[in-house]
Amino acid sequence: MSSQPEPSAEPSAEPSSESSSEQGAEPSSRPEFRPHRIVVLAMDGLLPFELGIPHRIFGRPRDAEGRPLYEVVTCSIRPPGLVRTDSDFDILVPNGPETLATADTVIVPASYEFGPIYDEGVLTPELAAALAHIRPGTRLASICTGVYVLAAAGYLDGRPATTHWVDAERFQRLFPKIKVDPDVLYVDDGDVLTSAGVAAGVDLCLHMLRRDHGTAVANAVARRTVVPPHREGGQAQYIQRPVPEPQLATTTAARAWALARLHEPIQLRDMAEQESMSVRTFTRRFREEVGISPGQWLTQQRVERARHLLESSDLTVDQVARDAGFGTAQSMRQHLQAALGVTPTTYRRTFRAGTEAADRAAGRT
Repeated sequence: MSSQPEPSAEPSAEPSSESSSEQGAEPSSRPEFRPHRIVVLAMDGLLPFELGIPHRIFGRPRDAEGRPLYEVVTCSIRPPGLVRTDSDFDILVPNGPETLATADTVIVPASYEFGPIYDEGVLTPELAAALAHIRPGTRLASICTGVYVLAAAGYLDGRPATTHWVDAERFQRLFPKIKVDPDVLYVDDGDVLTSAGVAAGVDLCLHMLRRDHGTAVANAVARRTVVPPHREGGQAQYIQRPVPEPQLATTTAARAWALARLHEPIQLRDMAEQESMSVRTFTRRFREEVGISPGQWLTQQRVERARHLLESSDLTVDQVARDAGFGTAQSMRQHLQAALGVTPTTYRRTFRAGTEAADRAAGRT
């Protein structure tokens, strides 16, 4: 099995500036299109599923003209050759560590053969030499225990991060300068992002896609990949108590009831009444099933509704605020600023996209 680089975007059909000059025409001022390059670092002991996540999520999206938004390639810390996986097969990786110098984003999946990194929190000379190729300003991300590589290289000192909950305590002991949160799915600290184990890598990559190109594009890719379109990074990694059996009282009806009337004021007691529970019992059961409080969930749903309306409708900011249940534009602005780091106007200007363009961006399965 081999992991081959994605083909680059086709050359522009526009004449070059040299040929334009020969014809007496002004050189084109249109910037040359270049997809965002993601380099996935494959190391011995690699988990194949985690290697496949970035390729599946970022390898499909296209822009409105059908050009790939990303170019995803895989590299090793050694010259091109076979990389062992934790399964009964190896992967032929055609790129060496110098490929890291070409990356706009580097993603490090988990490996079960980190050696001194996992035992002592230090890089091997070979890995240190490979990481030295990464340019300053490159966005970095890790999936599961791939975070050990970023931590040992010093990229996470003084910053928040997460990893698989099983490894969190050990990771914190090895890297005391890092603010480890063992309970969340992923942490976005701007130019460095980390995720919990396995499937949380899908959530992280969809989050990065959403951050780069908006909700419509990310949701279209999620729909084609048959995964939930959005799980908030702060959602719990796992549920400590057993999920109630379907025949027992759950919070499903209350959530459906709330989603149908997000534009209205919704009180916690109203949601509890939908399940014929006390507020206390409902809140406990909700946390068991969803991993966050009813209030946090409700805010998340309203933010998502606002994002969708800002991208896909011509409603004013005031109208979007009312339809999403925030009441006022100021309240919505505060919540979007807290959740996304941007104002509603800035979000709309950046991510406005039609449904047709979003479906095209998702690519074909």
